[in-house]
Amino acid sequence: MRRGPYGPLRTGTSGGGWRWWWDERGQGTVEWVGLVALIAFMLVALVAVGVRLPGTELARAVTSRMLCAVSMADGCGDEPTLIAAYGSDVGKLVRRHMPTILFERGSRAMPVDFRHCREVICGDGTVRGLVHRTDAGLPLTVFVHVVDCRAGGTVASEVAGADCSGPRAAGNLYLQYWTYYADSATLHGVPIAEDEGYHRDDWEGVQIRIGPDGNVDERASSHHGYNYVQSLANAGSDAGIGPLKDVAEAVGARPANGWGAETHLLVVSGGSHAGNANGFLRIDRVTPGRRVHLVPLEPIAADEGAAYRFAISPPWRKRVWRDPEADGTD
Repeated sequence: MRRGPYGPLRTGTSGGGWRWWWDERGQGTVEWVGLVALIAFMLVALVAVGVRLPGTELARAVTSRMLCAVSMADGCGDEPTLIAAYGSDVGKLVRRHMPTILFERGSRAMPVDFRHCREVICGDGTVRGLVHRTDAGLPLTVFVHVVDCRAGGTVASEVAGADCSGPRAAGNLYLQYWTYYADSATLHGVPIAEDEGYHRDDWEGVQIRIGPDGNVDERASSHHGYNYVQSLANAGSDAGIGPLKDVAEAVGARPANGWGAETHLLVVSGGSHAGNANGFLRIDRVTPGRRVHLVPLEPIAADEGAAYRFAISPPWRKRVWRDPEADGTD
C-alpha cells in the first residue's frame, strides 16, 4: 500500500488513481460515526444532569476525544490531555490560542519534545512549506504552562508557587507556550564571533494574557527579554539592559513589557529562535497552530524536571514560570 504524507493511500477509484484513506465513505464509516456520536452525547447528557461519573474530568476528556474523532478536527488530538491537565475551560483555551508559527527563511530547526530529541539530526525539518514534523518524523511540539490568576484559580496557582499579586490580581489568565530547540546559534554566519553566540539547548516561547474583560495580549521571548514587534527599540530588552528598555517604553517606542494585542502569530528568527508576535521576517515555513502538538509541562517539571540538565535554564527554573509578568528570560 502506497503512503501519502498523512497516511496510506488506497486504490480502487474509478479512474484507477490514488485517493486518501480518509476518503472512504462506506456504510461501516457512517455506522461507526453514529455510534461514537451517540456514546459521546450520552456522556455529555449524564454530566449535564449531575450524574456523578468516575473521574468527571476524565469523562469530559473521553467525550472530547470522541467528538474530535467524529468531526475529524485537525488539531483536536491534544484536547483531551489538555482538558485532563487544566480542566475543560482552560484546556480548550490553551488549544485555541496556540499561535501559528512562522519560521525565517533558511532556518531548519523545529521545536521538539526534549525527552525524545536533543540533537540537530532529529530536530531539523524542511526549509520551506507547510511543516508539522521534522525530517526524522518527530512532531513539532510545544510545551504548555498555565498561571491562572482569576478568582477561581488564584489559590491553586499560588499554592503551586505562582505570583498573582499586583497587576496579576486583576483576574488574568496566562498561557505560556514553551519551545525547545536542540541548540542556538545567535551569531550564525558571523566570522570570528560565531562560536560566541552558540550554545546547546534553547528554550524560547510565546505567552498569552487573557484579561477579565476578554482582551487578549501576546508577547514572545527574545534573547534576554520579551518583544511584540521586531524593532530596534527592543535593543535594551534583548540585551537585558533594564534602563534602556524602560526609556524605550516610556517614550512609546515599544509596548510595556513586550505585551501587545494578540496576533495569533509567533515569528521565529533563524539561528537564535528569538521571537516576536508581529514581525516582518522573510518567511518560508509555516506551522498552523492547530497542527502543533501541545504537551502540559507542569507534570513533567514536577516529576522529571530534576533529572534533566540543560545548558540554559529550563522554563520551570525561570522567573516567568512563577511571575507571568516578569520582564526577563532568566
